[in-house]
Amino acid sequence: MALITRIGRLFRADFHAVLDQIEEPELLLKQAIREMEEDLAAREQRLRAATHEQGELRARKDELALALKEIEDQLDLCFTSQKHELARNLVRRKLEAERRGRQLAGREAATEKYLGEQRATIDRHRMTLDGLRQKAEIFTRRSWEPGGNGEVMDAVGRELAVSDDDVEVAFLREQNRRTRQ
Repeated sequence: MALITRIGRLFRADFHAVLDQIEEPELLLKQAIREMEEDLAAREQRLRAATHEQGELRARKDELALALKEIEDQLDLCFTSQKHELARNLVRRKLEAERRGRQLAGREAATEKYLGEQRATIDRHRMTLDGLRQKAEIFTRRSWEPGGNGEVMDAVGRELAVSDDDVEVAFLREQNRRTRQ
């Protein structure tokens, strides 16, 4: 039984090695970039739709505010003229309009929250995509380098890499520069 298990492991290991050689890392990286670009485009489309919806909500709220002002003016006239039955109908319309206004305000707040989250997500995805593009460019240069050893491109890649310490120092410089202004 142990012999069969060992032969099975050997076969799987050889099979995985063959797959690793078949897969071209450059093509896989390009495909990953394409998929991220498509995802980013879809997210941006949803963001534009939500922004449009938010504009429509604001327009409805503005229309509702005008309608409420008109109802208030009509109520003043009804009470001045002692038309209580007509005033009751206007009060009903006013209550309905106020409820619609609260509903619209809730939808607008939810849309605003969604927009904020989506903008943050899109920004993170853009940074990730830019990083992948830079890595792909370095990888492509390395793979086409004469001799194929990639030593020169490794040095370039190390030059482009930014450490956390570099970020901290640059951050402190920027902070100091801004506090002096």
